[in-house]
Amino acid sequence: MTALLAVSGYVPPGRVPIEELADRFGLTPMQVKIFRRYHKLGEVGRDPDGSLLDLLRAAVAGLGALRGQEHRVRYVLHARTFPTVVPYPHNPVRLLCQELGLDRAVVFAVGHHACASGLLAVDAAGRLLDADADPDALALVLAGEKAFTGEAQLVPDTSFFGEGASACLVAPTGERDRLLSYATDLRGEFDTDEEEVALEFQRIYSDALTGAITAAVERAGLTVGEIGLIIPHNVNNVAWHQVCRQLDYPRERVVLDNVTALGHVFCADSFVNYRTALERGLLRPGEPYLMAAAGAGRGATFSAMVFRH
Repeated sequence: MTALLAVSGYVPPGRVPIEELADRFGLTPMQVKIFRRYHKLGEVGRDPDGSLLDLLRAAVAGLGALRGQEHRVRYVLHARTFPTVVPYPHNPVRLLCQELGLDRAVVFAVGHHACASGLLAVDAAGRLLDADADPDALALVLAGEKAFTGEAQLVPDTSFFGEGASACLVAPTGERDRLLSYATDLRGEFDTDEEEVALEFQRIYSDALTGAITAAVERAGLTVGEIGLIIPHNVNNVAWHQVCRQLDYPRERVVLDNVTALGHVFCADSFVNYRTALERGLLRPGEPYLMAAAGAGRGATFSAMVFRH
């Protein structure tokens, strides 16, 4: 059964208040006030002098379990929100693998589910390791991007992207953080820029994400009440309050600590928030918890994964 052997997250120390980004996107003072007071978005991480390689390198540096086990890594997956994350011909993931001595690994990107691609990458890594049937093999799942374009800085009326990265070491089996289930709902009808369709996406958002969470919980043979913690993506607080209301789930058991301080850290959200939960002692041995994320782009994706800590 797929397990997370270790998880690391990194966010650069630099912060930019959302007010400083307002002029760039033509936001009015009222729009900024709504972001801050209603959505609870306050600032985002930025490293103006650093590269994507620097972000990913810093995330992997915190992955102590990888040291001395590099020869066991068979796959390296980079989960992406956007199809293109650096200008051609740069390839930071390949350079990082060379630095780490991961010369035996197959390296590729996963970006089909936009901001939910991090969960897809964990599922894909587990399936590949299971197919290989090598109990000693490992996979390294990376996530994180630079906010180097306008589209990669702002989700209109919804959120701001912050820079950061995560690294997960995935094993085919394990006693800790075992994957119990995965559910994803793909909505191809949202693969359009039409304004009416965008409004429909906002309308069904909570229902669809709630549906994915419920499906994952049921596939794990559990009830929502048995989920000890929800580790979310950092789209904004309001969206999660709506989901909690529909699930009848306590808001205080959703790790929303990083929304205000970090913003939406692309596909790395769930793993950065995992580290926060672990450091705060919110994950209890033997208790199930859930990661959930939604992505928009080339359609819409609503995904959830249940693990047992």
